[in-house]
Amino acid sequence: MGITRFLLETAGATFVVFGLLHAIYTFLDIGRPRRLVPDDPAVSAAMARSQLRLARGRLTMWRAWVGFNFSHGLGVVLFGALCLFTGAVIATVAVPGRILLLLVAIGLLYLAIGVRYWFRTPVAAIAAATACLLVAWVNYCFVL
Repeated sequence: MGITRFLLETAGATFVVFGLLHAIYTFLDIGRPRRLVPDDPAVSAAMARSQLRLARGRLTMWRAWVGFNFSHGLGVVLFGALCLFTGAVIATVAVPGRILLLLVAIGLLYLAIGVRYWFRTPVAAIAAATACLLVAWVNYCFVL
């Protein structure tokens, strides 16, 4: 059980750290955009002037961008917290193997999105964390 817990907590901590970094970078970019912003300042300016069609003129693309990034960071933190919680209780509570498999599936979804749309550092972290989740599931369901 110890290795399963360690792997779940390692994966969870990875997701929490990267989610928090994403949210912090987003917060810092509100006042002084330098991190999660387009390289071309003209694009950022255009985003600040452009209305989001879906919101019928009540929201700019820049504000939507900031909101998307905050909510994404929060979602990653919550997923990491779920992994940490599962690792913390797995020694004392019978956790169905399907729960661990669901964590693997969510990790794989983040990885697929990351490979398609993000840059190397978060993709490498997600790949490592998802590998931890996969090995934890195999260890929990088939090795013990």
